[in-house]
Amino acid sequence: MLGKTAGGLFWMFRYLERAENTARMIDAGLRISLTRSSAAESEWTSILSSTGLSAAYAAAHGAPEGPKVIDFLLRDPNNPGSVMAGIEAARVNARVVRTALTREVWEAVNECYMVLKRLLAKPIQDRDLPRVLQVIRQRSAFVRGALHGTMVRNHIYNFARIGTFYERADNTARIIDQKYYILLPSVRLVGSPSDNVQWDTILRATSTTRAYQTLHDGDVDPRTIARFLILDGRLPRSLAFCYGKIGDNLGYLEKEYGTRHTCQSLADALCSKFRSHDMNAIFDYGLHEFITDFLRDSATLGRQIEIDYRFSE
Repeated sequence: MLGKTAGGLFWMFRYLERAENTARMIDAGLRISLTRSSAAESEWTSILSSTGLSAAYAAAHGAPEGPKVIDFLLRDPNNPGSVMAGIEAARVNARVVRTALTREVWEAVNECYMVLKRLLAKPIQDRDLPRVLQVIRQRSAFVRGALHGTMVRNHIYNFARIGTFYERADNTARIIDQKYYILLPSVRLVGSPSDNVQWDTILRATSTTRAYQTLHDGDVDPRTIARFLILDGRLPRSLAFCYGKIGDNLGYLEKEYGTRHTCQSLADALCSKFRSHDMNAIFDYGLHEFITDFLRDSATLGRQIEIDYRFSE
């Protein structure tokens, strides 16, 4: 496969996952603003920071305000990190790799773009926002469904899945890092009581509310939530699960191409951390420090994947 095609698949699915993740964080922020208006500004600030868009927003709009943040994250043409920009970038990459995709996958991506371009053509009214966010999530799911249902499990599929799980792990890690002060072993360390709304925000932003309640009987505990999002191999959005899949897909590429690359050793090293650590060790080391190390190592892996598979060629 040409490196340009591999890169197009990797980034196509990164952009799709990023757009969906942003929509889920907006949904979490909206819930905070509706249930606890006094905490709304700090929550929008946290969401902007999680998406890496704080500076861009501040330069354009100043202090975070709910309606402005929502519009900025959803559809601002000057924001390359908006949902609409992500969907458009995914479609551009899909066109580049069109011959590598089934008709169903291409149509799902194209329809996602056309539907959202129409929905996001103008600012979203408050009453319409939940429905629009739901459509974003659904359209992203349609693309994944088409991928799972129609694509041969070969190198094309593997690059698509690596892009998905790489972006998903990055999103989960950034949310944990933004909320680590809630996930400390004892909330007394930050001088504030446990906040059920904030717990709900963490789980909603990572799409894990129902899964957590099912597996843990609704017991809200900092250490348990942190372990769930970092180490639980059953959870499709945990760091351990995502990097297990990245390792698997890189392994399939090794078998298909007959070559082992440096990126596989980097991925194996990250996977081994999740197998060898428990939450006691992570909290002893420092949750923030652990996530910072992970994000650094993950960024190194992403660059190495691009080098090893020659995305620029």
